[in-house]
Amino acid sequence: MDKMKALLVAGFAALSSWLGILAIPVYLLVLVNVIDYVTGIVAAVYRKEAVSSCRGIRGIVKKICMWLLVGVGSIIDILVAYGAEQAGLSLHFGYAVGSLVAVWLICNELISILENVADIGVQMPSFLMKLVDRLKGQVETQAEESVTEILK
Repeated sequence: MDKMKALLVAGFAALSSWLGILAIPVYLLVLVNVIDYVTGIVAAVYRKEAVSSCRGIRGIVKKICMWLLVGVGSIIDILVAYGAEQAGLSLHFGYAVGSLVAVWLICNELISILENVADIGVQMPSFLMKLVDRLKGQVETQAEESVTEILK
C-alpha cells in the first residue's frame, strides 16, 4: 500500500511539474469534467431520458477534446513565445492562451453542472448562475483583449 501511495504521489508530482502553471487549471478542468459527467447522468435519470453507453462515450470523448483544446492553446503560447524570441522580443507571460482556454471551459462545465443540479431538483441561489456567467464573460473579454494585443 505504501508503494502504491508513493507511486501515486510521484506520478502526480511529475505531472504537476510537467504542466507547470497550467497544473491548477487542468486539474480543475478534469474535476469539473467528472462532476459534470456524473451530474449529467443523474439529471438524465431525473428527466426520464434514456442513459446509453453510446451517449456516455460521446460525453467522454467531448471531455477529452476539451483537454486537447487546452493543449492547442498551450501550443499557440509556445509558438508566440518562440516567434517573439526570434524577433528579439521578450514576452513576460507563460501559457496565457492555454490558461484562458482552460478557465473558459471550466466556466462552461460549471454552468452545465448548475443546470444538471437544477434538473435534479436542487434549489439554487439565483446569484450562482449569474456569477459563473459573469466570470465566463470576463474570461472572454480578457481573451479577446489579449489576442488583440498579441496580434498588434
